[in-house]
This record gives sequence, C-alpha cells and structure tokens, in this order.
Amino acid sequence: MSDIYKPFVDVSGAAPREQTKWSSIIVSKEDIDLEIERLINLPKPANGRRAALIVHPQATLPGLGFAPSTDVTINVVNPGESTLNLRKNSNMLEICLSGQGVAVVGKREIAVQKWDVWNTPAMQVHSYRNTGQQPWVRLSYSNAPVLEKLEVHFAEEFEGDVPPADRNTTPAAPRGDVSRARDLALREQIGDDGAHLLGYEWLIDIDVVESKPLHWPYAKVAGYLPSVEDLAKGYNGRRLFVLYNPATERRNGTTHSFFATISSSPPNNSHVPHRHSSSAINYYLRGHGHSMVEGRRFDWKAGDLLLSAPGWAMHAHNSGSETVSSLTVQDHPFHIGIESLIWQERSYEPIIALGSQPGFESNRGSL
Repeated sequence: MSDIYKPFVDVSGAAPREQTKWSSIIVSKEDIDLEIERLINLPKPANGRRAALIVHPQATLPGLGFAPSTDVTINVVNPGESTLNLRKNSNMLEICLSGQGVAVVGKREIAVQKWDVWNTPAMQVHSYRNTGQQPWVRLSYSNAPVLEKLEVHFAEEFEGDVPPADRNTTPAAPRGDVSRARDLALREQIGDDGAHLLGYEWLIDIDVVESKPLHWPYAKVAGYLPSVEDLAKGYNGRRLFVLYNPATERRNGTTHSFFATISSSPPNNSHVPHRHSSSAINYYLRGHGHSMVEGRRFDWKAGDLLLSAPGWAMHAHNSGSETVSSLTVQDHPFHIGIESLIWQERSYEPIIALGSQPGFESNRGSL
C-alpha cells in the first residue's frame, strides 16, 4: 500500500455550489449593557483586557466572528486601568460607546470620547488607558477571523518598548538616498497586452503607502450629518459619510479591510433594496426602525447591533418616527482588494464587480 497521498477530487461537470448565507441577527442594547456590566465587575485580568467577543451562532473555530470576515469585541477599561501593549497583523477600527480614554497607537496618542471612531493599522503597537472617572467602553472591529482561518494571525502582548519578536533582530539601516536593490532587478514588459516580468526584489520591497492611525471625532462628523439628512425625499442613495483613510486609496476604506460610515436618515425614510458580497454590521447610535433582509423583518433601536446584510443578501432599511444614525462597518475594501466585490445597487439593475467595472449612479444630480 502506498504512503503517497492522492489529493484529487473529480469535479468534472460539477455545477457551482449554492452558497450558505449567514442569517441576520440582532444583539439588543439590553444584552450588550448586561455584558458590559459583567466585564466592569470582573477582576482585572493580567493584561488589562476586559473583553467579550460578540459571536454569530454560525461562526466556527478558528476565527469566531459576528460576520465571516469580521469580529466585533466589547472592550472595557475601568478608571485608573490600562492594558499591556499589543501588536498584531490584523487591523481594527473602533468606536467609543461611553466613558473616555486614550488609545496609544504607534507613536500617536488619541484621546477619545463618546462615538469617536479611530483606526489601528496592522503591526502598530497599541494600548489603552482610562483617563476618566467612569468605565471606558468601546466596540472594536477586526479582520482577525480571516487570518485565524488561514492560521497566520500574528499577535503578541508585552511590556516595554520593544516587541518580543524584535528583541534579537538587527534593525534595518536607514536608507537615506541609497539606491534600492530593486532598482537593479528586472522589470520588463514582454507583450503588447501589458504582461511583465519582475525580479525577486520587487516582491520583498514593495512601495510603501504609509498607514497611519487616524481619528474621526464625532463632534466634527456630526456637523456634516444634516447635509445628507436634508437631501430631497426620493434620493435613492444612502444618507451617509465614509470615514475615509487615504492610505486605502481607491478601496475607500477606514482600514484596509473595512469601511465605516456614519449615517443620518430622516424619519420615515425607506432605502431601495440592494445587495453586495461585502457583509454589513450596523450599530445604531440613535432612532429606531426596521430592516428587511431576504424577506424577513428585523426591528431595531438605538444601542442595538445588527448583522444587517450577510454577504449577497437582498436588504433594505427603513427609519421610524425619528432621525436614525448608525455606524455601519463593511468588509468592502477587502473584497475590492481581491476583486470579489459584486454589487447590485437596485434589484432591477445588473450585477457589477465594483472597482473592476464602471459603477452605479444615484439620482443626486436630478434632485
């Protein structure tokens, strides 16, 4: 009997597999508040991290998420407390729910308060300290589930200034104006269609687009919200602003994995049903209403967390008798990066690969 593994699965003539969508779910404000209270009352952990993942019932290990590519974590730092340093190759965006504190990200200290949003780029050392008199509560969103599934999630906690993995390494010498080895490597177009050959150095010395920790204070963002809320009735787009990080370039992200948007929809406003391969998670800041997802109704209110759009689920949102604002997080930049972002802006329009094909138009001009 041979010990050689034969890895072949015959798929000749096989039809595409029907995809299994995760179900939409709501985590209520009341349940979130109870979990926050539980974390507040825990003994302080050795690393200072009082944290609870919010896990979808269809999630499986490794990589427990609220959506397949996205984990959502409740974090609490009590007054006078701080956390150990952390470095990891997942990226994050976070929103302050209550209290106040300082997020130290790389060389920047970001003082945050209620509904402020900030990002933490991959591999930047970060920590948190409470600077107020009340517990500091925040939600964090990261792409760790993807990296956990791939078994490549690098993370290390530590005290001091130097991460453990770097303590026995030789720092890279400053380049200054010295030419790069890449400059000596082949870069040659070999066909009229644009095909190239590149030498090895192009793989290990990619041009840098600096990824910075950025801060979107809610006090400043809120000043712009009336301008989208006041768009004429009949507007068929979403009334929101993207919290844009220029390092993400055409991917229009807040991080390289996610965009975050903050919306302001007037009372009794209904969205046009649409769908996209990116998943969407809504945390409602104010107001109430309901969403229709694949024909099922989900009623929500301020403080609820909703997986409002599992990938490729047809959905629409409807505000109630008050103005509605939400923080929406989607893995849109991730999908653009791997050319998998398909989008159908309205159910009677074609399916388009955004970023690879010309996109959709709203009716803003006609209004």
